[in-house]
Amino acid sequence: MNQGPLSALLNLPVIAQVRRNHALEHATMQVLSEHNNALTLMGRSSLWGFYIYGNVDTGEVVDAAREGLRRLKAGERGMAIHPNCGSNYVVAGAIAGMGAFAALGGLSRNRREGLMDRLARLPLAWAVGTLGVIVSRPLGAVVQAHVTTKAEVGDLRIVEVVRNERAGTVVHVVRTES
Repeated sequence: MNQGPLSALLNLPVIAQVRRNHALEHATMQVLSEHNNALTLMGRSSLWGFYIYGNVDTGEVVDAAREGLRRLKAGERGMAIHPNCGSNYVVAGAIAGMGAFAALGGLSRNRREGLMDRLARLPLAWAVGTLGVIVSRPLGAVVQAHVTTKAEVGDLRIVEVVRNERAGTVVHVVRTES
């Protein structure tokens, strides 16, 4: 079967590994939230695993990562999608920004148009930007599902979880291998 250029890029081993780690990061965060929805955490994925920033017990991170991996391997693809993923914010910003840019005249070379003409379109720019944010909600999840995460984690395994504290911030490093 012939792959398109985006699919080929996303399935390069290095990129696919980061996408699998990103899926496991989300699954881990979801399991942690299921046990304590008052947690305030942030995550970041890499080629070697992922990081969980926030004050949470190391044993809970280990258990949540194992449970998240188990659930992904069992086919729970939704575990790879997280409502607070940065991908959602990037999609929202891009759509809202492009809409507002277009509403304000884009790259118009109309030299007769003054600042007041452009400012008169500001309410339209806000409306288009707001509509962009609304439209981006479901689109962000689609981008996560097909671009930034890979729910099919294959033989991904957790190698170790290490707790560090930097400048008063607890950071758990979850190292993975495939």
